[in-house]
Amino acid sequence: MVDAALEAVRKELREFPAAARELSVPLAVPYLDKPPTPLCFYRDWVCPNRPCIIRNALQHWPALQKWSLPYFRATVGSTEVSVAVTPDGYADAVRGDRFVMPAERRLPLSFVVDVLEERAQHPGVLYVQKQCSNLPTELAQLLPDLESHVPWASEALGKMPDAVNFWLGEAAAVTSCHLGVQGSEPPGPSFCWQCTRTTMRTSTVWSQERSISCYIRPLTGPSSPMVPWIPLDPLAPDLARYPSYSQAQALRCTVRAGEMLYLPALWFHHVQQSHGCIAVNFWYDMEYDFKYSYFQLLDSLTKASGLN
Repeated sequence: MVDAALEAVRKELREFPAAARELSVPLAVPYLDKPPTPLCFYRDWVCPNRPCIIRNALQHWPALQKWSLPYFRATVGSTEVSVAVTPDGYADAVRGDRFVMPAERRLPLSFVVDVLEERAQHPGVLYVQKQCSNLPTELAQLLPDLESHVPWASEALGKMPDAVNFWLGEAAAVTSCHLGVQGSEPPGPSFCWQCTRTTMRTSTVWSQERSISCYIRPLTGPSSPMVPWIPLDPLAPDLARYPSYSQAQALRCTVRAGEMLYLPALWFHHVQQSHGCIAVNFWYDMEYDFKYSYFQLLDSLTKASGLN
């Protein structure tokens, strides 16, 4: 009887993603041609926990016209920033059965720009990607070029951003697949704003019911006993080792200059970028409400039943 009950639970868990996807997950990330009102944003996107890309929301920001590699060299070139250095571009990623973090160096931003423009060389791949509000703490001179938050989102969410982060890197720099409540990333919904006209960030996202097929595993970390992370690479998934990933249906979207991606809390995501990409993230702390409880229950049942 116990075996039959366990198999019944496994059957329901296997069928759950398809049912949830049909009810609430879009076939593609929708585009909005203008920023929504706080009420519409909360009703149409926050409550159903759905992503979207917003256009024409940032045209009044000076950064959209001013920010470029030459501008950074002239205005903040002498400022030292935290730079992630990796052999292959994967920072905060899995190697074998271990979670590894990048080497971190303090380098003048002008040197990073020189490397991006191939005027200088440095071993490995450079990526300005330090979280915990690196924009106001390390590059405060750039703050007048943009707003400190997303006003209609802050009003809808009832709070200010938990962190505002600046991203600059090479095409080889990749953000490995992860969930928004893991590791050092601030939990909760985020808004990624893409700046430069000739570059883009491509995100691959999965909704929260995909925990059954995205394989969150406890891995040995550099400074803590175990780190929950996702060991598979969606660019080259090992289906022999992670067969349930074949059920995952990812949404792939590209964020271009002046566009903003709203990524809700509890969505898995993986990010690639073109060379010299400049972007800013606004992270808002999540509400630990029924959605979080539901995700924890689903994740616990998946692990307890041996499906992950």
